[in-house]
Amino acid sequence: MEQVVKNGQKINVTIKRLGINGEGIAYFRRLIIFIPKALPGEKIQAKITNVTAKFAEAQIIQIIKKSPDRITAPCVFYDRCGGCQLQHLSYNKQLDFKRDLLQQALTKFKPAGYKNYELKETIGMQEPWRYRNKAQFQLRYNFKKQKVEAGLYEIASHNLVAIDNCIVQEPDTQTLINTAVQLINKYQIPIYDEKKNSGILKTLMVRKGIKTGEIQLVLITHTNKLPQKNSLIRELTQRVPQLVSIMQNVQNKKTSLVMGDTTELLWGKESIAEALDDLKFDLSARAFFQLNPYQTKILYAEARRALALSPQETLVDAYCGVGTIGLSMAKIAKEVRGMDTIPQAIEDAKRNAKRLGVTNTHYETGTAEELLPKWLKAGFQPDAIVVDPPRTGLDQKLLRALTQQPVKKLVYVSCNVSTLARDLVSLAQVYNIHYLQSVDMFPQTARCEVVVKMTKK
Repeated sequence: MEQVVKNGQKINVTIKRLGINGEGIAYFRRLIIFIPKALPGEKIQAKITNVTAKFAEAQIIQIIKKSPDRITAPCVFYDRCGGCQLQHLSYNKQLDFKRDLLQQALTKFKPAGYKNYELKETIGMQEPWRYRNKAQFQLRYNFKKQKVEAGLYEIASHNLVAIDNCIVQEPDTQTLINTAVQLINKYQIPIYDEKKNSGILKTLMVRKGIKTGEIQLVLITHTNKLPQKNSLIRELTQRVPQLVSIMQNVQNKKTSLVMGDTTELLWGKESIAEALDDLKFDLSARAFFQLNPYQTKILYAEARRALALSPQETLVDAYCGVGTIGLSMAKIAKEVRGMDTIPQAIEDAKRNAKRLGVTNTHYETGTAEELLPKWLKAGFQPDAIVVDPPRTGLDQKLLRALTQQPVKKLVYVSCNVSTLARDLVSLAQVYNIHYLQSVDMFPQTARCEVVVKMTKK
């Protein structure tokens, strides 16, 4: 078969729409072309960078006709950093795109009746910057500059972009990272080199309780050793008064997972406090908590609205983390049960419930697909279930349990429209899909959260 395009070839195309990663999609002799940072309606001269049998990738050489929705990205690292994908698109159009993304996913997977689903307008932020409460910056030793740098990877690579001012990051988290990098250089702490598989410090993880101001630093290392540990801790705590917790996590495996299984307290307390409305939470280093606390309030309010619980109804909070969604509904439910695979998160959830004086909750470590059948067998019959799975979507066993023993009410909180649409193929067989509400948790990126309201047929 004749190759339509080849690497290095220059082509002129018109962008039809945005794809799931926020890239422009065009067609050249029926071949789909993905062009990052191109916008619908634009006429582009592009250079082919990668060719496969089904698609090609290209980069912009020149914008011949510009979209009226194009803006100048305010971040100086945007051209290289892989963290954001949509800074060049006006914010109101980002919100439209996220609703369209959901529409595209539904059209691809075609769950029953999808053409009639109500897709509500995306709920955005008034100020879509400086919202992330957690930063995970990789460390590298720059031999040219002879110093340690922290930052994020370029798109689809392990080339580090050194970043000292990420404008979607909460400012205090960036300040702590910059301070830590200065001190790591000062005390010459060895940095892990993945090619040689040697060195010690790999990653800095920082999380801030937005309501409390408390900050935790996790030093992720390749070994248990941490030279100059005491000097580093002493100076960090002097310079950053909001720092209340310093942990060391050991990740000695060759894996894409950032954190390992062993976490040790180096200084201060094991967790930081955070508040959401009138709920207070303890967050340990590995516990999941939404990255945008400003929109989390809105997301959970939408989940509560979709569930519409009465005082006689029981709720299961699958993938419960530190208990956030379930605890926000405990006052209006008869009983809330939650499960998570991370034991520390379950301990946090139990502690959070106790601190709130909530007595109608029950938390267990394990997967929903293990615990749900066990609870049903023991006579516990939930009226409602809320699921908030990772990006991979629902586990197949849990999906089977939800369809074979459907509950009256099911709310699906999704962070990946593709796996959501895939799961709805099974769920739409036994549940009515009332509406899908997009919430923009990650402005400037191609990611979006969706709340789906379902009831048993």
